[in-house]
This record gives sequence, C-alpha cells and structure tokens, in this order.
Amino acid sequence: MVLFLPLLLLIGYMFYSQQRKQKKWQGMLEQLKAGDKVTTSGGLRGTVMSIKEDAVQLRVPPNNVVLEVTKGSVVQVSTTEEEPKAK
Repeated sequence: MVLFLPLLLLIGYMFYSQQRKQKKWQGMLEQLKAGDKVTTSGGLRGTVMSIKEDAVQLRVPPNNVVLEVTKGSVVQVSTTEEEPKAK
C-alpha cells in the first residue's frame, strides 16, 4: 500500500493541475471582447470583430479576411494594451 501512495498523489496532482488550467482557459474565453488579438489552435492570428454564443469572427491580415471560428479554438489572447510599443 505504501508503494502506491506516491503514484496516487501524482495522479491527484495531475488531475488538479488540469482542472486549474481548464478554469483559466474558460475565464479567458468569458473575458474575450472585440478588438482583442487572438491565436487559434490552427495557428491563425487575427483581431476579434464580433462574438457570438459559440463562435468568434476574426479579421485576419494581410487582406483583412473575416473568418468565423469556434470559441473553443481560441488558445491565446493578447489585448492591445499588452502589445510591445515600436521604437
């Protein structure tokens, strides 16, 4: 029984870590707003134009094409305040 205790603790920590990451991602999606720059799981980078219940419309450079992707595909958000300023 003592041999299984470290294994059980490791599995418990991994489960807890995954839940924490999931909650953080959900919070990010809830705070998504027009004007945010996002990256999708497919590698598309664009600016949020509008938000629907389960989808997001992105304006993707260089030709400003508007695409609709699912909210679940957004993996990273950077607001305009977080962008580094050019010198």
